[in-house]
Amino acid sequence: MQYTMPGNSALRVSRVCLGCMGFGSREDGPHKWTVDERQTGQIVGRALELGISFFDTAAAYQGGTSELYLGSALRALDRRGEAVVATKFLPRSVEEIERGVSGQQHIARMLDESLMRLGRDHIDLYICHMWDYRTPLFEVMDGLHRAVAAGKVRYIGITNCYAYQLAEANALAEREGFPPFISVQGHYNLIFREEEREMARLCREKKIAMTPYSPLAGGRLARRPGDRTERLRKDLYAKGKYDATARQDSRIIRRVAEVADRRGVSMTEVALAWLMGRTEAPVVGVTNLRQLEGAARAVMLELSREENAYLEAPYLPHRPVGVMAENPPL
Repeated sequence: MQYTMPGNSALRVSRVCLGCMGFGSREDGPHKWTVDERQTGQIVGRALELGISFFDTAAAYQGGTSELYLGSALRALDRRGEAVVATKFLPRSVEEIERGVSGQQHIARMLDESLMRLGRDHIDLYICHMWDYRTPLFEVMDGLHRAVAAGKVRYIGITNCYAYQLAEANALAEREGFPPFISVQGHYNLIFREEEREMARLCREKKIAMTPYSPLAGGRLARRPGDRTERLRKDLYAKGKYDATARQDSRIIRRVAEVADRRGVSMTEVALAWLMGRTEAPVVGVTNLRQLEGAARAVMLELSREENAYLEAPYLPHRPVGVMAENPPL
């Protein structure tokens, strides 16, 4: 395994971040392809054996059961205390806004609930799950500052935002003496490369880590066209992100398969190796040990300049999807 220190931080994390959206009770959330607590423990245990030390979850994953399962597994298996844990919180609800709950109060409550579920006394990387359009930015950054000052959070990050928003937030942090966002978790993979427009350059210039989610496009970059899995059948959110461009994306997916065949490796390894050449630590979600092993092997694969160009050539611009489609840029 290889390791890195994301952004301007003292965290030491594996180049593979284990995404935990696939952990949790199927009865407590929208995803019907997640794995139970026993399987979570098996995956987390093997991840630690492979040197994976970076784990990403969220309060919103399966009604909080992802945090519960991950916390239980790490308490039992992380005997050296090497795990670096990231979790995420959602913006204020409409009901909270109507009751007058401030951004600071919301963050404090969400953080304490996550700490309780995880069974930890601090979060290494606490992440805004998306830009909060209904809360003043000062309240968000001040709430995160208070969490860091209290020793409950080491560093902060954000996901699902535009480059101008990240720049605005960190400029405010610098003015007010608040901790800045050290990482951004955006939607980035071989068939969705819109982060290259502005976000990637901002992160390079400001030394902000990119830890992209959906690096395998919900499994599409790990499967040959026509192959079906439980997640490909049941993940309606991923279908909403990728089905509309499936025809044009299939050209890239076929090229991933070609490169994998020539190298004698899996498609997972090729797709992740490409992304690792551009970002610090992709967040790779797995639901079985075979997927996990492939993700770990990707660290050792180095693609040639010609291979990278061959994989990238068919790409066409995409419209915003998922959360970003709900909040388009002005």
